[in-house]
Amino acid sequence: MKKNLVMVLAMTLATGIMAQTAAPSLPAPGGGTPTAEAPAPINPAPAPDANVAAPAKPKPAAKPAAKPAAKSAAKSTAKPAPKKPAPAVAEEQGAPFTDGEQAESKQNNVNVRGKAQINSEIVTRLKQGEIVTALSEVKISKPKTDEPSRWVQIKLPEGTHAWVSSAFLDGQNVKPEKLNVRAGASDNYSVIGLLHKGDSVKVISTKGDWTEIEAPTNAFGYVAAHLLAHKEVAPPAPVIATTTTAVPAETTPVVHPPVESQPPVAPPVLAQEPAPAPPQPIIEYIPPPAHRIVTREGTVGDTVSVQAPTYFQLDSLDTGKAIDYLYTTSTNLNLLKYRGFKVLVSGEESLDERWPKTPVLTIQRIQPIQNP
Repeated sequence: MKKNLVMVLAMTLATGIMAQTAAPSLPAPGGGTPTAEAPAPINPAPAPDANVAAPAKPKPAAKPAAKPAAKSAAKSTAKPAPKKPAPAVAEEQGAPFTDGEQAESKQNNVNVRGKAQINSEIVTRLKQGEIVTALSEVKISKPKTDEPSRWVQIKLPEGTHAWVSSAFLDGQNVKPEKLNVRAGASDNYSVIGLLHKGDSVKVISTKGDWTEIEAPTNAFGYVAAHLLAHKEVAPPAPVIATTTTAVPAETTPVVHPPVESQPPVAPPVLAQEPAPAPPQPIIEYIPPPAHRIVTREGTVGDTVSVQAPTYFQLDSLDTGKAIDYLYTTSTNLNLLKYRGFKVLVSGEESLDERWPKTPVLTIQRIQPIQNP
């Protein structure tokens, strides 16, 4: 037993000596004797600190909210609403004109027409600032292209000329019970007034079977409402109130001497000078637009332009182009029956400043001469 313990102790000592010789010697701090140390572990893991909280993991970034697909689809598929076309004639929607109201012309050479239509004949023209009397206002529910929807019926200005049939005049007096006053020398012109039996007219000139006269006071015409302005009536002058001071009554009666009665004396008669005659109005005559009687041959066709004054035109037999716009005021003449026919047309031909290339032919007679 002792022998075994001795051997174990000897081996332990030998192992210690070998360990001291193999381990490197390190200098002691402060210049002391170096001692053998066990090698430190490589990259030792730090011990966790119980007082320090572990770092929080970063949260993932929030994704942007998706736009509603319905709205984006609606924006992409929605189409802008179509704009309504602008009216052909710019009109002021003001207060309507009433009977007896004074109206003023806004422009120079304002047309006064026989009917409330853009293609009606011109009776006369108004100057800028000229005052006329309104009779009523006419509204058209479905006006044509470039045609006003509001018209004002006015009394014709003094000095305007009109026409009557010469067969119904006895010199300057009207023979029948009623006689139409027209805008031109034909039955196709509009009626703009009325005369009665015994009325006297002022004759200007004669043309065939028609007599040009000065229009009567009840004659009327039509003007586009946007060319007239309401004439403001001047307010009445203010009434200035006057005050009188009361005279105090006398306290002592006044005794007047007796007055002898005398016959009344007539006041002297003073010679009165005649009142000056009012100045005569200056009337400026505006001649009507030039007309001429013509006879044309061609084919009745439809107008091409939407701005044409009528629906039918007379086409040339050689070129097929429009010669005249065909116009009539007669309710018995239906030009639709003549469409496509070769005809012979007679009537008054005139030019309008809006259609300078194609004249307007007011039909007095139309005769088909060949079927299409």
